[in-house]
Amino acid sequence: MKFTQLLTFIMIVLMSNTALAGNERASVLKALNDYIQGTSYSNPEQIKSAFQKDANLYLGRKGEPLWTVPAKEYISWFKNKPRGKFTGRVGEILSLDIEGKIATAKVEILIPKKQIRFVDMFLLKKLDSDWKIISKSAVSAKSNHNGERILFIVSNAHFHGDSTLPAGASFSELVHAYDEFKQAGYTVDFVSPKGGATPLAYINTSNEMHKKYLYDQTFMYALKHTKKPSDVEPSLYRAVHYIGGSNAMYGVAENKEIQAITMEIYEKHNGIVSSVCHGTAGIVNLRTKDGKFLISGKKVSGYPDVFENTSRAYYKEFPFSIEKTIEKRGGDFIYGKRNKSHVEVDGRIVTGQNYQSSRPVAEKMIELLKR
Repeated sequence: MKFTQLLTFIMIVLMSNTALAGNERASVLKALNDYIQGTSYSNPEQIKSAFQKDANLYLGRKGEPLWTVPAKEYISWFKNKPRGKFTGRVGEILSLDIEGKIATAKVEILIPKKQIRFVDMFLLKKLDSDWKIISKSAVSAKSNHNGERILFIVSNAHFHGDSTLPAGASFSELVHAYDEFKQAGYTVDFVSPKGGATPLAYINTSNEMHKKYLYDQTFMYALKHTKKPSDVEPSLYRAVHYIGGSNAMYGVAENKEIQAITMEIYEKHNGIVSSVCHGTAGIVNLRTKDGKFLISGKKVSGYPDVFENTSRAYYKEFPFSIEKTIEKRGGDFIYGKRNKSHVEVDGRIVTGQNYQSSRPVAEKMIELLKR
């Protein structure tokens, strides 16, 4: 076999294995989402389709630390509730691990009105061609989670433009904003132009906040499995937040699907548009329903040209200047001192100059949301 033929064969095998792994993951996610949707909207048939018929739930109640509930009995709890009516349960898959024909998953169930958060742990098994839940256990605690969502927008770009210069999302900008929103009770989702993993940059394992989230399985799982734009329902979100970093200049600003999501959240659902540092590149092409640029007549911050190393190879790959583009489109670009936080708030547009501004931007957003 010639080298080129061998290489082609290897590529076909790798692509086939990737497709198979993707199909398995989709099947497991279907079982978990049947459970989540079925319990959130009182659909016993949907819940039943998630479980193997002899599955058990290992729960707890007062005076009985291990309470074994057959899946059939659990499903019956939803039969007398109004079918299709929201039960107040907000579900989210936090992590998933598949190994051959078995899988484990962690799911968060919020009941904001009761200020309760459940964490469900599942064991699933592939039976014939279908994946089914064969057991579940859960723990609950009081929580300030309000069920409201913030959408973080990140790039999939691994390199600067067409070069081999590595690029990634700023880890500081991710973790500081994420931590602020989580402490305030919000759920954070991630979307990228292609979905899947986002490259990361500027990670410092000596930094306590970095270390906290670098080893947080739920957080890192979300960054590995960002949503595709087609997976996002804009009505679920109160705000969008464009994350900066060296790859924020590529693939986001020109993405029509992400633009549509952002503007629906802003215009139809009265949401907030925010960005930090190079993440501000993502908002320069946004237009309102009347065709005007969103940033026209607005005070906007981001990383200015004066702080860039314009003679370096990375800058030469940039498709545009954030500062000049904003000014060209009628925006008032404002920045402060280097390495100091600077935030601009103009109506429901909140922007920050650099990674030091990440937490202050999130704080301003939360203030607006609470109003």
